[in-house]
Amino acid sequence: MASIDLKREPRFHYRAATTPALVTLPPRPFLMVDGEGDPNTAPAYREAVETLYPLAYALRAAVKEATGDAYTVMPLEGLWWADDMSRFSVDAKHEWRWTLLISVPDAVEQVDAAEVMARAVAAKRPPAGDRVRLERYDEGEAAQVLHRGPFATEPETIAGLHAFIETEGRALRGLHHEIYLSDLRRTAPEKLRTVIRQPVAPGS
Repeated sequence: MASIDLKREPRFHYRAATTPALVTLPPRPFLMVDGEGDPNTAPAYREAVETLYPLAYALRAAVKEATGDAYTVMPLEGLWWADDMSRFSVDAKHEWRWTLLISVPDAVEQVDAAEVMARAVAAKRPPAGDRVRLERYDEGEAAQVLHRGPFATEPETIAGLHAFIETEGRALRGLHHEIYLSDLRRTAPEKLRTVIRQPVAPGS
């Protein structure tokens, strides 16, 4: 049985230092669910999480059965924005829009992913089963940094990342991206590890 290691292709997708750096991400397929509202209180957020994991495990089982290749289900990730980015603030979480996602290997193209997902939705009835999709996401060049600690202290880390981007002669583009390396259900806030990533474009 072969093994697919998504944490090494590329290895910096799930690894970052506490010092910002530029990286280039190749396109990769993801399971995705869109939503809006405060992630701490919006039912849609919980529903998205409860939907993504069962489908991620269903796809993993299908790939293993079809190809013999096994892989570990990857961490939860999130893309975050607001219709008016000038109002994107930790004080206005009810206005946030987001996409939660879990990456899957290119090997999913060797199975009928749509059928696998449809069967899993019919069998497990996840709450956001009608909103989940499989889509390739191409992030390209980005700056990223590892944030250690609670989400409440992220603004300082994000400000440092944005300052690094400006110093490097790049400009912000795309969506704020977070990768949750820690199990949010079992990890104390002060021990959380989150990759914070911001796609960039050439500066003017």
